[in-house]
Amino acid sequence: MLMTKERRTATRTVRGWAIAVLQEAGAIWECEYHGWMQDRADPHARERAFEIARQDAPPGLSPEAAAGAVTKVLDSIGDTCPECPPEV
Repeated sequence: MLMTKERRTATRTVRGWAIAVLQEAGAIWECEYHGWMQDRADPHARERAFEIARQDAPPGLSPEAAAGAVTKVLDSIGDTCPECPPEV
C-alpha cells in the first residue's frame, strides 16, 4: 500500500507556520467561542511540535531557527482564554 505524507498548506509568516505546527502536534488549541489560542501544557505534544519543526522547517529557515520560532509562539500563548469567564 502506498503511503503519502499530507503537506501542510502554505503559510505566509513564520509565526503562522509555527502555530500550524503546534496545532498539528496538539500542543495548542483554539477557544471554540472566541478563537484565542490556548496552551494545552502537554509536554509530549510540545516535544512532537519541536520534532516536526526540526525535521520539516520551512524553506530558508534552519532547524534550530524553526524550533526557536515554535518556542517564541509558545511563550506568547496563555493557558486560558482572556474572554472566557473564570471557572469557579
